[in-house]
Amino acid sequence: MDPWRTAIVDARDGHIRLRGYEATALMTSRTFTDTIFLLHRGRLPSAGERRLLDAILTGVADHGSGAPSCATARLALSGNRQSLSAAVAAGILAVGDDHGGAGLGCMELIAEGVALAKNESLSLPDAAARVVADARAAKKRLPGFGHRVHSTDPRTAILFGLAREGGVAGDGVAFVEALEGAIAAAVKPLPINIDGALAAVLHDMGFEPAFGRLVFIIGRVAGLTAEVHEELTREKAMRIRIPLTYDGVPPRDLE
Repeated sequence: MDPWRTAIVDARDGHIRLRGYEATALMTSRTFTDTIFLLHRGRLPSAGERRLLDAILTGVADHGSGAPSCATARLALSGNRQSLSAAVAAGILAVGDDHGGAGLGCMELIAEGVALAKNESLSLPDAAARVVADARAAKKRLPGFGHRVHSTDPRTAILFGLAREGGVAGDGVAFVEALEGAIAAAVKPLPINIDGALAAVLHDMGFEPAFGRLVFIIGRVAGLTAEVHEELTREKAMRIRIPLTYDGVPPRDLE
């Protein structure tokens, strides 16, 4: 059997190296955000990149116990008080295209749109207009836009501001902003949400599209652990009972 290969960690007697750096040196001179960046990009971040990734992780950590991931984690613990890990894992399993996972699709969309602009010598607004027109023709929803709660997602301006201050903002941010304008012109105003914002800045930092979903999972685990701990310490077991309305067939007898 061939041995497993990894370029992430070299752990042997007396040392643990992450992408070549001693873990002990990282522990004393770098942050956890630096380590996350290092693990996924293979290098340490600039100060601007660190601030951005730190802001993203904070922005996705939690946005209410009623969010699918948080509600699922609390529901799982309500029925199984013996496994904190199962409750957190249940919350992670609720992450997908419609909850916290649109960053992946938006990063793919950004890459396609920026490539379209370059390959066909289009401006980013013109490329964005074509992407919106194609999506409308195919009756496909564009990920990263619109929010059930916020008419304007307050986290978007923070991330874009940090990206510009840190010299990180590039085609990703510009294309997503162009998409927002194209959607407003062709359909209706839809704000760039946290998934669209993090997708734009992660693209400009050189991350692969999959990280658009992974970063949400990394940050959301912090919120899930808090939600699970609160459920454990403040609520009784089996306290979550979801209100139900039965709308099936009326009572009937067997013939």
